[in-house]
Amino acid sequence: MSGVRILVVQPSPVDPLGRLGDWLRDAGAELEVVQPAERALPSLDDYDALVVLGGEMGAYDDIDHPWLSDVRQMLSGAVAKRLPVLAICLGAQLLAAASGGQVRPIRKGPEVGTLLVAKRDVAAEDPLLGPLPLTPDVVQFHNDEFSLPPSAQLLASSPKCDNQAFRLGDCAYGLQFHIETTPEVVLEWARNSPEMAATARAGQLDPEHLVEFHADLAETWQPVAERFVRIVGTPPEERKASRFLPLA
Repeated sequence: MSGVRILVVQPSPVDPLGRLGDWLRDAGAELEVVQPAERALPSLDDYDALVVLGGEMGAYDDIDHPWLSDVRQMLSGAVAKRLPVLAICLGAQLLAAASGGQVRPIRKGPEVGTLLVAKRDVAAEDPLLGPLPLTPDVVQFHNDEFSLPPSAQLLASSPKCDNQAFRLGDCAYGLQFHIETTPEVVLEWARNSPEMAATARAGQLDPEHLVEFHADLAETWQPVAERFVRIVGTPPEERKASRFLPLA
């Protein structure tokens, strides 16, 4: 589907768009990547969708990163406009915070490693995540968790964090986990945050394991990127939401 323009907000140099960018481009999307610490965020008027990536900062670290408030405001505006959103890790936390949820440290400690999340029953009819396996592979590397905004539909959970994936309205998605990583990116995170990395199960951050795991990750999540581009290219009045879904 050509002609679809997606704005990508990259909060941190250590969490690039990675393979997710390749998947979105292969599906026909045109991408513009903006690092908000380097330049002001553009207007959403010229874009068909918004992707917000992760970063090492907290969702409320506005004193050190004043542009965080701009990202939250942009996410709130995108939801109000029914603009498709894919928000990952910090992006999902910012989406939750911008929509009435709260972000806080994980009560059970950091969630790190090559893990699984479990789809909730209502996710079976979701147009983006519905076709996923019941327990898809994901990468986890986070200290914080979020509560769901009042109008959100929970789509996936994990034993350590109940809220792993959610949807607002008919096309705004928050994913607490990572799907965009490469083995090299995960290894860099482990080097930068050794205390967090030490909480992963033995072997999960080994280079050989990460290569094998990311092959499985691509098989699972590239089709999701393709479906997201199809949603972006579908006029709002033609989008089909789950019959379980409360519309924001």
